[in-house]
Amino acid sequence: MTEMSHSTPGLPIANIPAVGAQTMSTLEVAELTGKRHDNVMVDVRNMLFQLDKDGLTFQGTYRDSMNREKPCYHLPQRECLILVSGYSIPMRAKIVDRWQELERREQAPAIDLNDPAALRGLLLTHTEKVIELQGQIAAQAPKLEAYARIAEADGSLCIRDAAKALQVRPIDLTKHLIAKAWIYKRVGSKEWSAYQPKLAQLLLRHKTATIPHEDGHDRIRTQVRVTPKGLARLAEELVAA
Repeated sequence: MTEMSHSTPGLPIANIPAVGAQTMSTLEVAELTGKRHDNVMVDVRNMLFQLDKDGLTFQGTYRDSMNREKPCYHLPQRECLILVSGYSIPMRAKIVDRWQELERREQAPAIDLNDPAALRGLLLTHTEKVIELQGQIAAQAPKLEAYARIAEADGSLCIRDAAKALQVRPIDLTKHLIAKAWIYKRVGSKEWSAYQPKLAQLLLRHKTATIPHEDGHDRIRTQVRVTPKGLARLAEELVAA
């Protein structure tokens, strides 16, 4: 299913993160259940903590009535239903009804198998999509093969050089790394840090350097580096995006 639209009447427009599945925003959960949005946000954070899930995966933003950017969450069906399992029965019913409505909208219209014209149209559409997909795969194959060879090499790249190798803008690669939970910034830090799973998978590494400071003291700087294996993985993710 595709991601749901957050253009529900009366709700602010929210920026949807790249979670890759149909979602419901905490704004709509608050609207349907009658709870305050900030209370729903607290409930979501507690739920994600207990589920040991990374909140950044579901985090998005919206603009309030004063055009201020504020955080919200976009929850897939499973997490949404877990969230409201502790709410009252009428609240749960409204959320379940809303998901069923969204699923009905996603269902393809029935096709008359006795209508030759409808069958020809369906076959033609399917054939065109297959041809288009085969063309995309053929066009990307050399690039992916090159990155696969790079994955066996030594060395690593900073985010800027990795973006250059992937032929994307550094800002776009950085946004992708954040959205896909590759990197984050610790509170009070200006430097990026790699999430532990990406370090364990050898997709990223930390490079530490000692930089002399004008006050006579050395300063330690840690830089996130993309490994050749990480570069190959990113190439696949960017092609699929």
